[in-house]
Amino acid sequence: MVTISWIVTLLLVCPLALISAQVDGDGLLGATDDSQAMQTYLTTSKLRRLAVEFFDFYQNITVEDLARDSRAASLQDLQCLADLKVLGQDLLSAKYWALKMTDSWGSLPSGILTGNLIDLGNFDECLAIDHVVSVNHSVQGKYCFTRYPLATSVSPLLALKTAVCFPASCSASNMDMVLRKLLENLLNIELEADVQLVKESSCKIAEKESLDSLTIFTIVILSLLAALVLLATLGDYFQRDQKNLNPVIKAFSARANCRTLFRIVDTKSNPNVIECLHGIRCLSFIWVVYGHDYLVYAYAPNLNYTAVHRVSYALFSCNQWYIILLFCYQWLKSAFSSLLQHSAYSVDTFFFLSGLLLVVIALRTMEKTKGKINIPLMYLHRYLRLTPILAIGILVYMKILPRMGDGPLYGKVNFDDYTKCQTTWFWTLLYVQNYATDNICLGHSWYLAVDMQLYIFAPLILIALYKWGWRGCAGLVVIMLLLASCLFSIMVIKDISLLRPNDEAMKKIYFATHTRASPYIIGILFGYFLHVNRGRQFKLPPLAVILGWVVSSALLLTCIFGVYHDQRNLARTPILEEAFYLTFTRIAWPLGLCWVVFACMQGYGYVANSFLSSPLWQPLSRISYSAYIFHMFVESLNAGITRTNTNFTNYEVMLRFWSDFGFTVLLAILAYILVEAPFGNLESLLLPTNKPKRKDAPSPAPSLEKKTPIEEARPTSA
Repeated sequence: MVTISWIVTLLLVCPLALISAQVDGDGLLGATDDSQAMQTYLTTSKLRRLAVEFFDFYQNITVEDLARDSRAASLQDLQCLADLKVLGQDLLSAKYWALKMTDSWGSLPSGILTGNLIDLGNFDECLAIDHVVSVNHSVQGKYCFTRYPLATSVSPLLALKTAVCFPASCSASNMDMVLRKLLENLLNIELEADVQLVKESSCKIAEKESLDSLTIFTIVILSLLAALVLLATLGDYFQRDQKNLNPVIKAFSARANCRTLFRIVDTKSNPNVIECLHGIRCLSFIWVVYGHDYLVYAYAPNLNYTAVHRVSYALFSCNQWYIILLFCYQWLKSAFSSLLQHSAYSVDTFFFLSGLLLVVIALRTMEKTKGKINIPLMYLHRYLRLTPILAIGILVYMKILPRMGDGPLYGKVNFDDYTKCQTTWFWTLLYVQNYATDNICLGHSWYLAVDMQLYIFAPLILIALYKWGWRGCAGLVVIMLLLASCLFSIMVIKDISLLRPNDEAMKKIYFATHTRASPYIIGILFGYFLHVNRGRQFKLPPLAVILGWVVSSALLLTCIFGVYHDQRNLARTPILEEAFYLTFTRIAWPLGLCWVVFACMQGYGYVANSFLSSPLWQPLSRISYSAYIFHMFVESLNAGITRTNTNFTNYEVMLRFWSDFGFTVLLAILAYILVEAPFGNLESLLLPTNKPKRKDAPSPAPSLEKKTPIEEARPTSA
């Protein structure tokens, strides 16, 4: 006799039997009788396809099967009943449309013993059904998932899911009723009353919702921008005298902006340019996209995992709270996994670059203006540079992405729930979403909020450095240590872990500006060092160069592999050790980068400098902000249109990454030409720059190529 406990044993324990002995006593797996579990598997495997079982069981379906109270049956219940009877009759006659409806159903997943708990059926076959019954009515397909939990005490996401196809007139409640009776009869079990097998949110029909006003507004805005760019490009193309080209036309011209985008600049002719930063920025962005691809891929219908819980917060942190993976244990044993689990250090790289570029460029300008700085203009310039592309991004994610594709899991494998934007978009445009709300509109926009909030203090820091020099640096060091101790205290006192994260940990440790300030401050300090030593050539002995690279490599590698031993053994890192680890690595990572930048600038970078300073990085570096905003659009789209099960391996994710990255670059170029470059050019035309003018110099026409400290130091990715 099959019981629910043995189903749990079969589907949960058997796939993980090989590694159960290696999980500690507090783990998910307990002692089981393998012979009984295998007998349960043999019994379950004798079941026929679910669609066949369903229509055999309900040969004479009645309204009592569809509604809890047949006396209160609605017109919708009656219509569902009529359509099911038509379907049953046409099945007996082997009508093609009826066979398609049953053929599109999923089955009990194959590969249960390797952790496959989902069968997607045939999504398109179901939705393509449109059988005309009368002039006023037709039976259309409605694709849904039936889902019943296996062990809620282990994880609410641990459940068996299979696709079903019903007439569109049937509600999720109707499906829940008939499937509940079917499963209870087939498996001789009694499902709890609060277990909902089919939810309306899992269902899809062929008919699409009509365009709402905000969607129409988004389409109109994008169309107007495209029209302006097209007209400006034509005007630019047919203008013979480029010197007299109207600045506004040039601002929107795709021809002019593409020249700027793809222009390769000889940075060696300008001693103030730090060549290697383009490579560091681009590699860090690639790291971001690659890490996010692993997060998205974890939500895919993988054949080789059992359950995923809170993976969006912890990239494959295998323990009893978050992820149970058959493949996970072996994956964690590889050193490669640490590169993905700790890809968040790419964020610290961008904070470091922001602080570095801010000081290097701004102090140079302040020296020319004798310490004068226009603080309101700095803030306005920063806001106008970042906000247009972010605002368009919010509209596109919220209204365009849902209409770009469809599939069994479309909208379910996103990095975020973008419907949250309807109520929290304004916090994002104010750059306070990391503190103001728990429902961030675009999850990856938290970095922009932190960077903007740090930038608010930038004028005070610049003034302190300009007036007090190294004494101002000493004050910054004290502030950094105080903020680092704040991070340490929060983790230890409140027992908040980032290796076993929850919503509180993300909000108080990961998203919080005061816990993210260390790399930014170190970037500022290093930028000041470069500023006061600009033009100076440091002659270092070979031993010092070797020592510098050894120390830098040790710092960077320790950040990535510092807790590898615990992760490999699925052990919980004590909170005190984790607090020391996280606090010091947020300082160690930017310190390691300081040497990389310094060595490349001083001629000690060798192969690293040749790679990082390659001019080929320049175009990608220019579109990195647009690429960052829209890379999750591409990843969510490609993941959502999946029709079949996938297999989680490093190689499979890498294949997905290269396709996602390629389309992200193409979409970023389009966004740069339509939004970022035109608005940036207009802002440069309308707002004064910080460059001092010589009294004897003529007043030139506004140049679109001017760069201010704010533009150079703008955030790119996180």
